[in-house]
Amino acid sequence: MSLTFPVSPEKNAFLKSRMQELGISENDLHEIFTRSGGHGGQNVNKVSTAVHLKHRPSGIEVKCSVYRTQGLNRYKARAILCEKMEFKGQKSNPKIEKIIKNKKKKRQKQKKKVLEELRAEENLLSIREENLDLGI
Repeated sequence: MSLTFPVSPEKNAFLKSRMQELGISENDLHEIFTRSGGHGGQNVNKVSTAVHLKHRPSGIEVKCSVYRTQGLNRYKARAILCEKMEFKGQKSNPKIEKIIKNKKKKRQKQKKKVLEELRAEENLLSIREENLDLGI
């Protein structure tokens, strides 16, 4: 029985052929299902929809919890794994690596800035509450 996902037959066939081209076998994959959390309501909080996929020979791991259903997350995890295998297989381009590195740094700086702003607001609120308690 061949593995199919809740997507169109064309997408299933494309993913299967892409995995064969990259030498990825279903037997080489270790798949674990966990709860997603986040957006999606009761479904993602109660049902194990997130997919952790590990390609044993290469050690590449993928976690996918984009969709509310396990089937779509399984499909997407395999697609992401194929992309990672393609990227890893190519000779790395220094320009592309530099762009990716800069984007990661920029994202980290933005996260840090947002966290600092939130902490500053929390500190301000706690100071105001203390002043109200003291009657100032």
